Amino acid sequence: MTSISDWLLLVLTLPTDNATARMRFWRALKARGCAVLRDGVYLLPATDVAEAELLELGTSIGEAGGAAHLVRTSSRGADQEAEFRSLFDRADEYATFTRSLADARKTLSDLSPGEIARLLRRAGKDFEAISSVDFFRNEASTRAEAAWQDFVALANTVLSPGEPHQAEGAISVLRREDHQGRAWATRQRLWVDRVASAWLIRRFIDSRARFLWLASPGDCPDDALGFDFDGAAFTHVGDRVTFEVLVASFGLEDEPGLLKLGSLVHALDIGGPVVPEAIGFEAVMTGAKARALSDDEMLAEMSNVLDSLLAHFAAAEKTDAGKRP
Repeated sequence: MTSISDWLLLVLTLPTDNATARMRFWRALKARGCAVLRDGVYLLPATDVAEAELLELGTSIGEAGGAAHLVRTSSRGADQEAEFRSLFDRADEYATFTRSLADARKTLSDLSPGEIARLLRRAGKDFEAISSVDFFRNEASTRAEAAWQDFVALANTVLSPGEPHQAEGAISVLRREDHQGRAWATRQRLWVDRVASAWLIRRFIDSRARFLWLASPGDCPDDALGFDFDGAAFTHVGDRVTFEVLVASFGLEDEPGLLKLGSLVHALDIGGPVVPEAIGFEAVMTGAKARALSDDEMLAEMSNVLDSLLAHFAAAEKTDAGKRP
């Protein structure tokens, strides 16, 4: 039997002489996922956050010349509870979203890296807009999330063929002095994790590193240290991307700014908490890729960008440390 929920009932009159304000308030109600019971009467599942947001919105409506009253109540019984919950069924919205992904899949291989990146950002915002107001998740949300994850995986495969799978196990701590003057090998057509890892290797681990850009991971010589492909000496482990694994393997966590730079690489490679600077880095790399640079040229160009980002993050860390009591 469905449990009885508490609900927030917002009864309002929007200002009649301010069309801009009416549109702004209507969009705010829609963005919060409010269901319409009738003209001027809106419903939301009751939470403290939602209550605070609707109270603030009601105050704004009053200041604009309208009126708003917020009531907290409960369903009268199971039938009304089911009726109220049905108003928040997002199945149609999820279906529209998954159809858009199916259409996008047909042309994905024809898009440039920049177009794919923009498509992923736009589709990600669309999915978040639906899921953020999906208060009663069901099979439709599960199917849509699976479709979104499959689409992201496909897009990443197109952007970077041969992307490594997550491996399990402990990360061994290694000595930098045992890894000098080595050949290091990774997949050609560098993208975020590989170019950042190659920069990290040459900057912090092996200043005399020689890089081999492989058409296929199977081409990796036995005496080379592979990175960022399945079976490589250094690849994804747990929830860490190759860059983060290299940082941990060679004890580089205390290098100023390096962990924050790792968060940027992580976010761009497999997703995660947003790092504001990531958008700029991705734009620069997309532009460099559009210029058809060789992998050696790509590494040289992006190394300058990574040097600057590291200096930026290190300076920010120093500033933050100075503010602590």
